[in-house]
This record gives sequence, structure tokens and C-alpha cells, in this order.
Amino acid sequence: MRDYKLVVLGAGGVGKSCLTVQFVQGIYIDTYDPTIEDSYSKEIEVDGRACNLEILDTAGVAQFTAMRELYIKNGQGFLLVYSVTDKKSLEELLAIREQIIRIKGTSNIPIVLIGNKCDLADERELEPEEGIAVSKQWNKVPFYETSAMYKMNVDDAFIDVVRQILRKEVEQQQKQQVQTQNINEPEQKNQQTPIQNVPVQQKQQSQMSRPVTGNTSGTATKGSVGKNSNTPPKKAKKSRKCVIL
Repeated sequence: MRDYKLVVLGAGGVGKSCLTVQFVQGIYIDTYDPTIEDSYSKEIEVDGRACNLEILDTAGVAQFTAMRELYIKNGQGFLLVYSVTDKKSLEELLAIREQIIRIKGTSNIPIVLIGNKCDLADERELEPEEGIAVSKQWNKVPFYETSAMYKMNVDDAFIDVVRQILRKEVEQQQKQQVQTQNINEPEQKNQQTPIQNVPVQQKQQSQMSRPVTGNTSGTATKGSVGKNSNTPPKKAKKSRKCVIL
């Protein structure tokens, strides 16, 4: 079973703790107690893979934002939460996402955007379209409007970010396999036995050193001169060569 670290980020009072406790324990917290740092653990199965989630519920108040950099550095997936009843809480997420990109060094990060408290229709300041617009600006990250009170879309949001982490793992493994294959191919080519090239001069000498086969009775064969023959050898005709300039 693999461990995966999720971080819940957002302004104070948007319902980060309520969402986390509802997902982990199935309980709704109806009192607001500002969080400094709470961690939770939950074992789930996502797409047939057993996962142990380590969920960090972070502080939203300003005096604890200095700790946020450490949370982001260690996190693998992020749930960015705002309240649909507080327009400013969505604006604060813009800076948080930029901080995540800066620390991670990439925009390809498992992120889910959450508009919480959608059950408070009378207090709503932000429509779903505004959350969708931000989602598109963020490379179309998944967007959910949730209700921690009624557990609406809570599980879906957490599972979505885990799926993103799993997909990223697969992509990294495939990339490593391709890189390993590219490294091994030149080594395999170098290990192949080279074709032995015989020098032309050596080849000609080996042909000249072959014994002459033919009549062995002592009589000279055609084109050859006997040892006791007084007949002078015929002069070889000069061959003419055609040179094309």
C-alpha cells in the first residue's frame, strides 16, 4: 500500500476542517475552531489500488502562512478551498496556487478547486460560473462545489486529487522506461560483433599461394613451361587501358 500526502489549503473559515473530517470520519463539525495544523489518515481504494492518504489540514489565518511553504514542499496533491459565501476567499487562492507552482517548479500539479458551503444559497456571493472560470485559468483543474454539512461532492473531490497523483506516477514511470530504453540501445549496438575485414593485399597473396592442380605426370600443362624445355617463354602482351578523363 502506497502513502500519498494531501494538503488542504485556503483562507480561514472556508470549511477546510469540516471537509476533511467529513471525508475521513463521516462527521460534520458545526463549530468553528481555527486550525493550526491537524493531520488525518484514511485508507481507501482508488481504481483498484490500495492507498493510504495522509491529509494535512492547514491553518488559514495570516500568522501561520509561514508554515505553508513546508506543507507545499512535502505535499503530493492539493485541495484549494474557498467559500461561495466569501468572494475574497477565492481571490486568496490565486496567490496560494502561485506559491505552489513556485515551490514545485511546475504547473503540472495534482490540484482540485473546491467551492464549499454551496448549501448556503441565501448567503452566496459567488456563482458556479466564477469557479469554473478560475478552473479554466488553472489549466482546467477539476472544480467541485461542495457541502461539508450534507457531504455533497466531498468524497469525489478527495478521490479526484488521488487519481491525478496516480496518473502522474504512471506518466513518470513511462518516461523513465523510455529514457532507460534510449540509454540501453547504443550499448547493445556497441556490443555487436563487427564484421572482420580482410585487407585486399592479404587476400591477393592468399590466392597466389594456392597450389596449381592439373597434370602430375611430368608433362607441362597448357600455359605452363617445363623445367627441361629450351623453348623461351612467350612474352606477355601489353594490355591496353582506357582512361576516361
